[in-house]
Amino acid sequence: MRMLRHANRPSLIFILAGLAMIGPFSIDTYLPAFPEIGAELGADREAVQETLSLYMLTFGLMTLWHGALSDSFGRKRVVLFGLFAYALASVGCAFSTSIEMLWTMRAAQGVFAGAGMVVSRAIVRDLYEGPSAQRVMANIAVMFAIAPAIAPIIGGWVLYFSNWRNIFFFIAALAAILFVACWRYLPESLPPEKRQPFAVVPLFRNYRKVFSSASFVQLSFCISACFGGYFLYVLSAPVFIREHLGLGETEFYWLFVPGMFGMMSGSWISGRIAGRWSDQRTLKLAFALMGVAALGNCLISEFWQDSIWLTISPFFVYNIGVAVAMPNVTLCALDLFPNNRGMAASCQSCIQTVSGVFVSSFLAPFLWHSRVGLALGMLGLCALGGCLVWVWFCVSRKRD
Repeated sequence: MRMLRHANRPSLIFILAGLAMIGPFSIDTYLPAFPEIGAELGADREAVQETLSLYMLTFGLMTLWHGALSDSFGRKRVVLFGLFAYALASVGCAFSTSIEMLWTMRAAQGVFAGAGMVVSRAIVRDLYEGPSAQRVMANIAVMFAIAPAIAPIIGGWVLYFSNWRNIFFFIAALAAILFVACWRYLPESLPPEKRQPFAVVPLFRNYRKVFSSASFVQLSFCISACFGGYFLYVLSAPVFIREHLGLGETEFYWLFVPGMFGMMSGSWISGRIAGRWSDQRTLKLAFALMGVAALGNCLISEFWQDSIWLTISPFFVYNIGVAVAMPNVTLCALDLFPNNRGMAASCQSCIQTVSGVFVSSFLAPFLWHSRVGLALGMLGLCALGGCLVWVWFCVSRKRD
C-alpha cells in the first residue's frame, strides 16, 4: 500500500521526468556556444564536436552499470550518487582552460549523467504495470520532450548575456536542485528482498543473456534509429541553424520547439490509445507518420529551402511518430527480462547511446554540409527502424 501511494503522487512523475531530462540537457544546452568555445579554447569545429561524442560514449558505456548497480544497491542510492558526481563534473566543465580539459570533464559528465535516465525507467517498471506503465511512460515523455527544446534556448540566452562557462554552471545548479528533490521525495521502489547480488561473473552472464537476445537488440536499435532521424539534426544544430538557416545563437528554437511539440503531441496520443490499441496497430501509425515526415523533409530540403516554416514542419510530424512508438517499443524490450529490468534498461540505453555516438562522430559530420544530405539521413534511419520492428513482429508471430 505504501508503494501504491508513492506511485499515485503526481510529484513522482515530475521527478522521474527530471531524471530523464538530465541527459538531453547535457547534450543540447551548450550547442549554441560551439563557435565561442572553439574560439576561446583554440579548437576547430570537429574538436568541439568531440566534446559531445566523448560525453555520449562514456554515457553509453556507463549505462551498462547504472541499472545493475540499482538492482543490487537500490534505485535511490544510485540516483543520488550519480546526481552529485554529475554536478561536480559540470562545474569542472565550466572551469576548463583547454579543449583537452573540456574533453575530460565532458567524459566525466557522461559517466554519471545516465544514472537518472536508466534508473527512472526501472522505477516505472517497479511501480506500474500494463496500460498504467505505458501512460506513465507517455507522461514522462511529454516532459522529457521539453528538455531538448528549452535547453538550447536557455543556453543561447545565457551565452547572449554572459559566456559559455555559465551554461555549465546552470547545468550544475539544475542537478543540485534535482538532487534535493530526489533526496526528499523519491521513494525506494526496490525493496531489499528483491535485490540481486552484485557479483561480477553472474553479472557478465546476465549481460551476455540480454545482448544475445535478438528481439531485445532489434527493439533497442529500432528506438535508436527512429529517434536518430531527429537526433541527427540535434547534433548538427550549430551548422544547420547558424549556417544553413542563417539564424543566430538565440534562435535555436526554430529546430527544437517543433520537435518538442511533436513529442508532446505524440506522447498524448500514446497515453490515449494505451490499452485500446494493440502494439502492432500503434506502431503502424507511428511509422506511417515518421515515413511521411521524412519523405516530405527530403522534398522540402531540395525544392523549398527558402521557407523556414516548411523547413521545420517535418520535425513536428516526425516526432509525433517517434513519441507514439517509443513507449511501446521500450516496454516490449524491458518485458523480455522481468527479473532484471534495471540491467535491461542499462543495456537498452547503452545500445541507444552508442548508436548516438556513431551519429555524432561520423554520420552528422558527413551529412551536415548539405540540407539534402541531412534529410536523406533522417529517411534512412526511419527506414532502418521500420525494418527492425517489422522483422521483430514477424518473428514474434511465428513464435506465437
